[in-house]
Amino acid sequence: MALGVLNNLSAVYAENNLNKTSSSLQTVLEQLSSGSRINSGADDAAGLSLVNGLAANSTALKQSTTNATEGVGLLQVADGSLSQVTTLLNRAITLAAESSNGTLDSSQAQAANEEYQSILDEITNIGSTTTYNGNQVFTGGTVDIYTGDSTSTGGSIDSLYFATLGSSSVGTTGGTMSYTTAGTATISYTASAGENLSTSSLLTTSSAEAALTNLNLAVADVAAMDGYIGAQINTLESISTVMSTQQENVLSAQNAIQATDYASATSNMSKYEILTQTGIAALAQANSVEQEVTKLLQ
Repeated sequence: MALGVLNNLSAVYAENNLNKTSSSLQTVLEQLSSGSRINSGADDAAGLSLVNGLAANSTALKQSTTNATEGVGLLQVADGSLSQVTTLLNRAITLAAESSNGTLDSSQAQAANEEYQSILDEITNIGSTTTYNGNQVFTGGTVDIYTGDSTSTGGSIDSLYFATLGSSSVGTTGGTMSYTTAGTATISYTASAGENLSTSSLLTTSSAEAALTNLNLAVADVAAMDGYIGAQINTLESISTVMSTQQENVLSAQNAIQATDYASATSNMSKYEILTQTGIAALAQANSVEQEVTKLLQ
């Protein structure tokens, strides 16, 4: 090979290869220190896009578990209130049965009716003061609970129905459940009418007998309402379990794509460290070759 000093091609080659090795070593060190195989789009553009999508799914699924848990909390508050209402209705039935007997005098009937009216007022009070997170529960409307992975096909809405609750509307007769799918799954409930006890009294045996009939219907209607709430508690608890399992699977997939393979990375680190050392030596050798020209000028 001819000796010259215009361009040291050997040194250029050695420097380029050394730069490539240094870049590769830097990438490996970043993977080892971060625990992530993909730290930028340059590492794996397609993989980064997939990982970001999985991260969004995981976040949505985690929040969905919380959403379902909050929905269960709301339902449990309603369930507790309905249990109180049932206890009150049972006491009202006792009073109505006593007043229907015809053995009470007017003052005793008046006392029984006063307690009965107090029970109806308490039922109305429970309906108006039962709240969850500052919001009234028994509004006659629905509360939508979202669960899913944030995609258009992987989300669902569970519409929890809470009938109005008061002496003029005690419980529901059951209603109907419906389930539709239009991009997202929707579960909804339509209730039938409540018993109206607001105008009932125990002042006479006939009115007490009428109240007794309505009270028994009210107990059944509250039971139907409570049964729906219990079913929805079970539904949301099952959904919460499913969301947790899905999140685990998504995190597992994300980890498989993104996590650093330490066995491979440490092997590459050793390789690039050796190549760096040999590259520096080669560059030094290439530079020393040009020094031979000075010997010809001596």
